[in-house]
Amino acid sequence: MRPPGKKRTWPPTALAGVLLFALAAACSTGPSLENRGEVTAPPGDSHQLTVGSAGFTESDLLAQMYALLLDRAGYRTSFLTVANRELYEPALESGQIDVVAEYAATFADWLNAKTNGPDAPPVGSPDLDTTMKALRRLAAPRGLTVLDPGRAVDQNAFAVTAAYAREHRLKTLSDLGASGLKVRLAAGDECVQRPYCAPGLEKVYGIDIVAVDPKGVGTTQAKRAVESGQDQMVLTTTTDATLDQFGLVLLADDKHLQNADYIVPVVNRARAGAPGVTDALDRLNEVLTTADLASLNQQVDSWRRLPEDVARTYLKDKGLLE
Repeated sequence: MRPPGKKRTWPPTALAGVLLFALAAACSTGPSLENRGEVTAPPGDSHQLTVGSAGFTESDLLAQMYALLLDRAGYRTSFLTVANRELYEPALESGQIDVVAEYAATFADWLNAKTNGPDAPPVGSPDLDTTMKALRRLAAPRGLTVLDPGRAVDQNAFAVTAAYAREHRLKTLSDLGASGLKVRLAAGDECVQRPYCAPGLEKVYGIDIVAVDPKGVGTTQAKRAVESGQDQMVLTTTTDATLDQFGLVLLADDKHLQNADYIVPVVNRARAGAPGVTDALDRLNEVLTTADLASLNQQVDSWRRLPEDVARTYLKDKGLLE
């Protein structure tokens, strides 16, 4: 499971420097940063591609599936794990990484802030088409091509215990708002300010958030706090496959507070912008659902299976690999 959006905890500066040095040493080829943005040139088709991962379970799984599909299409692939977007996005622009799985709304807002400053109004929205137009507009000048989104989406989500939901007849976040119940929310400490967390729950749904308990996003500690009744609701994600272990159920985001964080492949146009790459990765879009991704996460996180084995089995089961 990934902490959603930009909420992930990044490594300290010293470690980031080490990763950047390793990244430069590992991949010495690819277009220079000065040449990025030449999007009128024909899309490139390098047959040796580096697939990037951000180092958490879901990113590893997607990277493995991308690599397996590209291998099947005749490409030779390697992996590079870089633990944060501040490092892997410039590497994607420069061609040190050729393809990476991203989250549409989060990546659109990240590129927007990088392009227009941290105070720029967000461009990600709950509407997928609007979000994709903004994302592609921001990505193109950087030499990046954003492929089509699939069916899988990894958004913020909010869960309560099944017993609490039954007692108060809750199925949606609107139901919780209408109930008038006072809610302690287990989440990251940034939830106090983020518009898609506590402020949004209060404004859009009328939920009475009396406190944010800073136990992290979807952590075991946060879920146990809700399971025990210390808190009433936990911030997690739509691909969290461990909710049943804690007796938790998601409340539907029926007013679409959360942005369209559909999973999208992003490629370096100069090296991986050819139709062969697009066709290979589009095959995954046809089958991978949010529920599938949650199940795959569970197999790695709970069953301790290797991401490569889980990815290969899934693609074989779906008829995408022999």
